Amino acid sequence: MNFSELFRQSNQICRFSPDGKYLASVVEFRLVIRDVDTFQIQNLFSCMDTIQHVEWSADSQFILCGLYKRGLVQVWSLEQPEWKCKIDEGSAGLCDVRWSPDSRHILTTADFHLRITVWSLVTKSVSYIRYPKQCQNNIDFSADGKYLALAERRDCQDFISIFACNTWELLKHFESSTDDMAGLRWSPDSTVLCVWDNALNYLVLLYSLDGRCLSKFSAYEYALGIKTLTWSPTSQFLALGSYDEKLRLLNHVTWKTITTFSHPETVNETSAVVYKEVETRTPQPVKSDLTDIPTAALFSPQSRYEVQSAPVKVPVVIPDTNKANPRRGVGLTAFSKDCKYMYTRNDNMPHTLWIWDIQKLALCAVIIQAAPIKHVEWDPLKTRLALCTGVNKLYMWSPAGSLCVEVPVEGTFQVHALKWHPDGGSLLLLGKDMMCICYLNDVSSEAEDVSAD
Repeated sequence: MNFSELFRQSNQICRFSPDGKYLASVVEFRLVIRDVDTFQIQNLFSCMDTIQHVEWSADSQFILCGLYKRGLVQVWSLEQPEWKCKIDEGSAGLCDVRWSPDSRHILTTADFHLRITVWSLVTKSVSYIRYPKQCQNNIDFSADGKYLALAERRDCQDFISIFACNTWELLKHFESSTDDMAGLRWSPDSTVLCVWDNALNYLVLLYSLDGRCLSKFSAYEYALGIKTLTWSPTSQFLALGSYDEKLRLLNHVTWKTITTFSHPETVNETSAVVYKEVETRTPQPVKSDLTDIPTAALFSPQSRYEVQSAPVKVPVVIPDTNKANPRRGVGLTAFSKDCKYMYTRNDNMPHTLWIWDIQKLALCAVIIQAAPIKHVEWDPLKTRLALCTGVNKLYMWSPAGSLCVEVPVEGTFQVHALKWHPDGGSLLLLGKDMMCICYLNDVSSEAEDVSAD
């Protein structure tokens, strides 16, 4: 592993281009484009105000900046830096902006979800879509780029509209059986649209392209329902994480539960490997003229993983049930690229990451951290994941084992988020206002050494 020096960034707004050649980062109102290999600045664009959102076009030729406070979108071209585009929503305001799959249209959402506007960069034409529903996942493009699914709210009823992305023509409009839709998501093969209800009602609906309801699923009633949802890359499985601290796996043939993964307070499975982070504090050499430094600063915590023998007690945090959105239930889950593994995090067990073997439908590994887990992400190509906990360390897991690496940079740098490069060869580590790149060699041999300990 090699680490770059630290560079400034704001609000962790940093994105790799889809082709992997560039890294875009934001420093207040400036957009910085760097070459990934050399980390040299290729372009520097100045926006009219503080940037709240950045997104690359699918072909990596354009990048947009959302200036929500001003209701503006500024678009920049990497091939022609002198080319400029500005989209002004005016008094309607702006709360969301995104690219269409063809990289030549931009969709903006007005404040209070009054409308969605489709702007063409080629013909400069403008189209409007009315009645978008005010929810977090109200719009989704199919993976093949052909269709747009939109959640709508009309006359106190939920509806779904499907548009063709090449003409923006309405293909299908039908009513949803949800009480208050929380979101919708296409399957990776673009054949099934999954719709789920809000947290007060456990309900999942599966629709075909022509609006037929293929199946309904509800695990229980009269309790908080779905908290997170994700498709497997092969579209064979649909994972539903809920507030009852369980994850249910549905199959794509009958849309019935094939297994349920629980998160007990004690891990009894002898077949699962339990890694526990152990911190030790060792004195650091200090110059004689620095005697006024506090005692705690003279010690630097060192971490390593120890393999625990079952049964193992998992740290549990009791949530405050009197507050909205209690930290309880499965809040994070994702499949590996090869669909052989998936991870989950139960939010009232924030220190623990559970890794499941999909082929065996069994628990594979448990990683217990010393601090709450902030961010987890799978390698886009290989079967390995990286995680961070808001300290100056990077943690990784693969079927070969797990490892912990301290980020060797000057000053204080705590990793709050991370992003994989599209080729899986490096990691972008994000702190509060700084960032660095971690260049990976083959870490499997290092992981094997750690697991052997």
